[in-house]
Amino acid sequence: MHLFITGATGFIGRHLCRALLAGAHTLTVLSRQPDARVRRICGDVAVIHDLAALTPDHRFDAVVNLAGEPIIGPRWSERRKRQLWDSRVTLTERLVAWIARAEIRPGVLISGSAVGYYGDQGDRLLDEDTPPATGGFGQRLCAAWEEAAIQAEEYGVRVCRLRTGPVLGHGGLLARMLPAFRLGLGGKLGRGEQWLPWIHIDDHVRISQFLLAEDHLSGPFNATAPNPVTNAEFTATLAKLLRRPAFCHVPAPALRLLLGEMAEILLGSQRAVPRRLLEAGFRFRFEHLEPALRDLLHGT
Repeated sequence: MHLFITGATGFIGRHLCRALLAGAHTLTVLSRQPDARVRRICGDVAVIHDLAALTPDHRFDAVVNLAGEPIIGPRWSERRKRQLWDSRVTLTERLVAWIARAEIRPGVLISGSAVGYYGDQGDRLLDEDTPPATGGFGQRLCAAWEEAAIQAEEYGVRVCRLRTGPVLGHGGLLARMLPAFRLGLGGKLGRGEQWLPWIHIDDHVRISQFLLAEDHLSGPFNATAPNPVTNAEFTATLAKLLRRPAFCHVPAPALRLLLGEMAEILLGSQRAVPRRLLEAGFRFRFEHLEPALRDLLHGT
C-alpha cells in the first residue's frame, strides 16, 4: 500500500512509520522539518511540507492522520488553544478537502482522537457507544477533531477514529515521568482516583495496522488497553518496578494553579475500554500495566 501520514515525526507516528516500512509499504509523510531529518526519524519516506502541495492526481491507498501539537505543554492561553485547534481540527478539515478533490480517493482514513472525547466521567466504564459528558476545551477539541474526520465518509472513504489513551513507550508520557520517579519524587496527582486508560506503543501501532487490513471496520475505536488503572495504581506500579518511593503527592488545587485549564487532562477520569477492537478480534500483547512497564523499563 501507498500511505499518506501526518504527524509522522511524533512519538506515535515514528513508530508506525518504521512498522509500515518493515511491512514493505510505501510512505509519503507531511512534515515541516527538513527531509533529511524526517528520514532519520521515520525511515525511507517521501516528504511533503504543506498540504497545499497535494493535488487531485496524488494517489494514496490510505491516509493516517496523527498530526497535532502536544496537548501537554505551554499553558492554554487563547493563542495556544488556537495552535492546538489548527494542528488538529483545521488540518483535518484541509485533509478532507483534498480527499474531496482527489481523482482517486483513499480507501480509508485513520484519524487520531483521544479519550478526552468522553470528558470527565469518574468511575463510569466507557466504551465507544458512551456519549460524551459536557467538558472543557480538551473535550470540545476532540469532538470537533472527530467531526472533521467524519466528513470524509461523504466521499466514500472508510473512516476509523482512534480515541487514544496515554501511550507508554520510549518517549511520550513515560519519558517525562521517569526522571522524577527515579529520584524518588514521583507521586499521585490529585486524589489519584482518576482513571488512566493507558496503552503500550506496540499495541497502538498494531491497532493501526489491524484497521488498515480489516476493511469492514469503521467508526470510533478506543485505542486503550483492556485494563485501565487509576492514577494511584499507575504511580504505585511504576514506583515498585523502579524500587523507589512515590510520596510526592501533588494536590489538585496546586495542579490547577500551576497548569490552569490544562490540568483537566491530568485530573479528568476516563475509564475507557476497547470493546469494539476486542469484538473485532484484535488481541493485545499488553493487557495489564505491570508487564507493559516491565517491557519498557527493561534495559533503560
